[in-house]
Amino acid sequence: MVDTQRRFFLRSKRRVNLQALPWVKDVANFTDLCTRCGKCQSACQESIIVAGDGGFPTVDFKKGECTFCYDCASACPENLFNAEENAPWHQAITITETCLAQNAVECRSCADACDTRAIQFRMTLGSVAQPQITTTSCTGCGACISPCPVSAISMEQRV
Repeated sequence: MVDTQRRFFLRSKRRVNLQALPWVKDVANFTDLCTRCGKCQSACQESIIVAGDGGFPTVDFKKGECTFCYDCASACPENLFNAEENAPWHQAITITETCLAQNAVECRSCADACDTRAIQFRMTLGSVAQPQITTTSCTGCGACISPCPVSAISMEQRV
């Protein structure tokens, strides 16, 4: 298994966040089982699966959103993915303090991109409307990540 904590020891403090592919059975042991053949990357309709650290496939939400087409899992020659009927992953977005709205600058680009309306803005007395996330509505598609002008949105695993 690749220890991602040690891999970045001699690099800058800015860490690369490897995003798991949807429907992966065992995220913790993915690097042990994946052959890095690239078939999932080629099959991705949205071209959001890229070669990450060590050549392992990872989702790059800066390139777009996941449409949950299941093509990446279907193309994989290994037994790494759950059936399509299962939930693709258990994750949701978080918004950091660098969010423009949280710094009194009007911006709603994330809510405009969210088809499930998991991000809504609530009026706040004396300030601009503030983002509110409904994690139960968030599918983890990542549509809100790319449009954010200050990269204040990240994907986190739901427990």
